[in-house]
Amino acid sequence: MDVDLIFKIAGIGIIVAVLNLVLKRAEREEQAMMTTLAGLIVVLMMIISSISELFDTVKSVFGLW
Repeated sequence: MDVDLIFKIAGIGIIVAVLNLVLKRAEREEQAMMTTLAGLIVVLMMIISSISELFDTVKSVFGLW
């Protein structure tokens, strides 16, 4: 896992947290929840390739091919 990916995930987390706070203060609870959900989906899409690579490595280490 690259350090770059960790910084990207942390940046998205900070942005989503700030947006969530601002929307909740403006009494927009539904939009705050949707923003959090969108942030989670974006992060999951970013790490899917890393998870796939991890599973391929585990398969090759244990000879499951």
